[in-house]
Amino acid sequence: MPLVTFKNLCLDANDVAAVQGFWAEVLGWTLEELADDEAVLRGDGPGEEFWINCVPEARTVKQRVHLDFRAASLEAFEGLEQLSRAGEFAWTVFADPEGGELCVFTYDDPPSVLLKAVGIDAVDHVAISGWWEGLLGGVLSHDDDGYSSLSDIPGSTLESFDFVPVPEPKTVKNRIHWDVTLTGDATVDDLVAAGATLLRPPDDGQRWTVMADPEGNEFCVFPRT
Repeated sequence: MPLVTFKNLCLDANDVAAVQGFWAEVLGWTLEELADDEAVLRGDGPGEEFWINCVPEARTVKQRVHLDFRAASLEAFEGLEQLSRAGEFAWTVFADPEGGELCVFTYDDPPSVLLKAVGIDAVDHVAISGWWEGLLGGVLSHDDDGYSSLSDIPGSTLESFDFVPVPEPKTVKNRIHWDVTLTGDATVDDLVAAGATLLRPPDDGQRWTVMADPEGNEFCVFPRT
C-alpha cells in the first residue's frame, strides 16, 4: 500500500509578484491567494495546486526538477529565452522568467490539462523511480531510451513523473518540489525506514515535515487531514 498521496507542486522564486502571472497563464489555473512572499494557483482537478514561495537565493545551476507543458503553439512562450535549437528534440526547452528550465510539447489539439509531467534528473533512474513507486503507487515503466516513468499517480492529474539519467550530482536545493500527504497508518518514521532523510521536523512555524528522497530531492510531508 502506498505510504503517501500526491498533494501539490511548489516553486521557489526570488520575485513572486513578478512571476505569478506567467505561471497562471502557462498552467491555465486561477490565482486565488497572494501575499508579499507567497502565491498559490489552483486548477479544477486533484492535485492541481501550485505554490510559489519567495526565497532569497538565486538559481545558479540547471534545475534537477522541471515541468513539462502541453500547448497548441509556442506563442505563450515567445518572450522567454529558448534553450534548445529548433527540431533538436520532440519538445522545446525554454527558460522561465527566473531562468529555470521548462519543456513544451505542442499538439494540434492539446488536452485541457496543460501541465503534462514533472521531469526529474537522476543518478540511477531505475532505483529512484522504483523508490517513488513504493511511496506513491502508480504504474512504473522503464523506457528503451533509457529513462523511467511513473504514471497514474494517485491524487494527481499529471501524466507522469519522468526520471532521466544525468551524469552530474545534485549540489543545491531543488527550486521545484512536490508535497505529499501521509496515507492510512503511515508515519514519517515509515518514510525514514524506507530510505527518506528527515531534513526539518514540524515546529511552531510549520505543520509539515521536510524530507529528501535517496537522491536528495526535497519533498514535504503533510499529516492526514
